[in-house]
Amino acid sequence: MSTTSLPTPDHAAELRSAMLAAGFTADGLLDLLGAPAYAALARSETVPALRATRGGGDGPLATLVRLFLLQQPVPYVHAATAMPVEAALADGWLRREGDEVHATVDVRPYGGPDGEDWFIVSDLGCAVGGAGGIGSREEGVVLGVGGASTTLAGITVRTPVGSALDVGTGSGIQALHATRHATRVTATDVNPRALGFTRLTLALSGAPEAELLTGSLFEPVGEATYDLIVSNPPFVISPGARLTYRDGGMGGDDLCRTLVQEAGARLNPGGYAQFLGNWQHVEGEDWRDRLRSWVPRGCDAWIVQRDVQDVTQYAELWLRDAGDHRTDPEEYARRYEDWLDEFEARKTRSVGFGWITLRRTDAAEPSIVVEEWPHTVEQPLGEAVLAHFARQDYLREHDDAALLEARFVLVEEVVQEQVGSPGAEDPEHVVLRQNRGMRRATKVDTVGAGFAGVCDGSLSAGRILDAIAQLMQEDPVVLRDRTPEAIRMLVEQGFLEPVATPGQKPAP
Repeated sequence: MSTTSLPTPDHAAELRSAMLAAGFTADGLLDLLGAPAYAALARSETVPALRATRGGGDGPLATLVRLFLLQQPVPYVHAATAMPVEAALADGWLRREGDEVHATVDVRPYGGPDGEDWFIVSDLGCAVGGAGGIGSREEGVVLGVGGASTTLAGITVRTPVGSALDVGTGSGIQALHATRHATRVTATDVNPRALGFTRLTLALSGAPEAELLTGSLFEPVGEATYDLIVSNPPFVISPGARLTYRDGGMGGDDLCRTLVQEAGARLNPGGYAQFLGNWQHVEGEDWRDRLRSWVPRGCDAWIVQRDVQDVTQYAELWLRDAGDHRTDPEEYARRYEDWLDEFEARKTRSVGFGWITLRRTDAAEPSIVVEEWPHTVEQPLGEAVLAHFARQDYLREHDDAALLEARFVLVEEVVQEQVGSPGAEDPEHVVLRQNRGMRRATKVDTVGAGFAGVCDGSLSAGRILDAIAQLMQEDPVVLRDRTPEAIRMLVEQGFLEPVATPGQKPAP
């Protein structure tokens, strides 16, 4: 594990003020670099940004970008115009070599959800777009914010809570988000160095301090319970725990399973736990059943598989992530074989990636939804997560007879598409499509399309079906009997919203 000492946050407020004054923010970077160079940083390509900062001359913003984001040495005199350089040297943010100074950590501006100017601090070169990308690193390296981090931040429920726990905090991105809406934030990590970076991230972002505890999974917090638990764990399924940031040290997908199973007992009533994870697709087993078995008692669950890779694609992805493709070809081949041997021993044919959300409930029959949705979604999705569980509550409380008595409205952003051959008199099928949130699409029959189209909250579902039956010359009793399942599906997937009648609690 890396033993390089970390800066202290003693003068973080002064450093933050200087960075903001220089425009070293997400918006400032875009203005200085331009869209192409800014986008190239996300691909770990730094040449366009280096060219752009040369064009920026010796100004404070260009100096800070080259120093902290691109890890280029800058003249001491230039650094002195951009920041309190002596304080930065004393606290360890910089080191001096002759007439030049070098950054000791990677600092990336990060825009918060409400326009906050935040900074993510990580090991050199390990921010997204940091100089050289991740590459081959020491075992205990701490990464900056990446695609997985922003995905989890986007799906997390952001209602005000008393307590939040970030398990495996890394550089502290999830803890930083939690400080906006949680009275008390706790962050844990098996790597003490990660907790040091979290402290720096919070301090440089001007955020409240968090409780920082060293240890694996829930061990550091004992029997404490929380209103919100989040984790972007080291979920990579690998043949050995080489890199702390990605390999959890347990076999197969046991780390993700353990995290999910143990989270239920750490949640307060009504609390949410939200994770990213990988899971094995094992020969002779339905992956959905595998994930259902992970859900702890007393919890609703919504599990969404976003991607699947066969074992060769998966091995290549993480070998490249660690820089193993740049090693000796024989060593690369040996490590590749190790991954394939591991998967073969576990009868794993592919690996899934996705989101897992738990909600503590007292319902007699918890709702467990496991689905595959690899299509584009609209982040942030925190409100969509809340709405999903509210709809599950509604459907639990309403049997088919109650659904027929209920009134519904078609969600505003839903559009109807008719699919069929050109010139055909009737469409082969009708598709309802959402343009927001999960952006779902579902096929419906003529009755379903007609029903959804006239749902404006004025008539009960049963009365609408009676009218459709009359138009189609069908038996209304038969239509009422076979349609509730379709109504339930349209409500569950968010195409229809229930309308509260006087005396009822508000619809989800």
